[in-house]
Amino acid sequence: MSLDVTSTSPADWKYVSEGGSTIVFSYTGPVSPCFTGTVIRLRKTSITSDQSSLPIHSDRPELEQPDDPTILFQHRVTQRLIPSEYLPRLVSVSVNEPWLRQLRKMSNEARPAVRREKDGIAVTKTKAVLADDLVGGEGFVVEIKPKWGFLPSATHLSPRSKLVKTTTCRFCMHAHMKSTSGEDVSLGYCPLDLYSGDESRVTKAIHYLWDGWVGSSGQINNLRIFVGGSILKPSLLVSFSHFTPSLTDLRDAFTSALLPALMQTPVLQKLSNLQRTLDPLDIEGLTALWSEAHAAADTQMQTSLGTEPAQPLSMRPLGDGQRDPSMSDWDDFLDVYLTKHVAMDHDHPDVANLRYYCLAYLLSASFKDCSLMIRVKHGRQVNVAVVDLDVKPIDRLHKWALLDAEIVRTYEGIAQPTLCVDRWAM
Repeated sequence: MSLDVTSTSPADWKYVSEGGSTIVFSYTGPVSPCFTGTVIRLRKTSITSDQSSLPIHSDRPELEQPDDPTILFQHRVTQRLIPSEYLPRLVSVSVNEPWLRQLRKMSNEARPAVRREKDGIAVTKTKAVLADDLVGGEGFVVEIKPKWGFLPSATHLSPRSKLVKTTTCRFCMHAHMKSTSGEDVSLGYCPLDLYSGDESRVTKAIHYLWDGWVGSSGQINNLRIFVGGSILKPSLLVSFSHFTPSLTDLRDAFTSALLPALMQTPVLQKLSNLQRTLDPLDIEGLTALWSEAHAAADTQMQTSLGTEPAQPLSMRPLGDGQRDPSMSDWDDFLDVYLTKHVAMDHDHPDVANLRYYCLAYLLSASFKDCSLMIRVKHGRQVNVAVVDLDVKPIDRLHKWALLDAEIVRTYEGIAQPTLCVDRWAM
């Protein structure tokens, strides 16, 4: 039986941060053996104009909902790939609609305005995720979203994209595209520097992350800093530190504190390797394999019917009609990945393995989008944890393919492309 968070008051939970699909609160109430030192992670939903006026169905019997997929995904999938010492403790807890509505009302003003306009706590959920509080306590905590840590193999790239994609990493190209539309981005930061294991390059990556954080007033999500469980804003830097309050001095002090953790942890190279090996075809190669598999099915259908099918399968977008993998699917996938993946001929993928490659790309995407939480206490690293390893839905594949093509189109005409160096290229 899961813990019941509604035994606490919504006022005991303080807003910490949020991402695209979840929002996080830390427990600040009376000492509790169950909740002290924890955070709760709640699912979000899009807001409609009249949602706030909908009645609370407190008298409605709650239907039993499954545990949050994040918990099952960590227990069944990510723990087989990343040592548990680098993963947060996750447990399922019960919530209800009246409690969630009250928390939403009390916390809404603490959220960024741009977030409030788009979404809010999903009040109809009956389950949430309780985790260790990785941002509270002594010292300060740094959250880094490293992003893509490799350059793709040229094998499955088109003649048009090959030079671009093997010269400039995905993050740097995407940052350029975003900057052309006026978005705040970490220009200059290259994930391949952070993943390199080379002290000068890692230092350079930290500097650019810091500069992007300061320049965007803390709005860029590649770097966040927490003190006492709250997000630190660049405007509070002077009161935060006893160092001479110049941005250069503060950046140097920050880098000195963070650099040892990033140089010593094996997590970065592990993430880079998982991203790379789970994405051996690139989205272009996966799309080509999808078309090849469905073209063969069209041929079989034409032979059987004696005429061309009215709606050729080969015209269906990448991932269309594929069901999201179950936990049993993930178990079977990992059994193959951990025992046979290295021996597979990824240069000449078999259409019979299409489903395998689709799942591999989904899992690679989870590792490309995760975050590192690094606690620094008394000037030294205390621990490093990998968080936000959410399972991705398979219907994202087509969207990612379109985005990839757009990124390449935007970048291919640039006069001076960024040269990104992949130290761990195979």
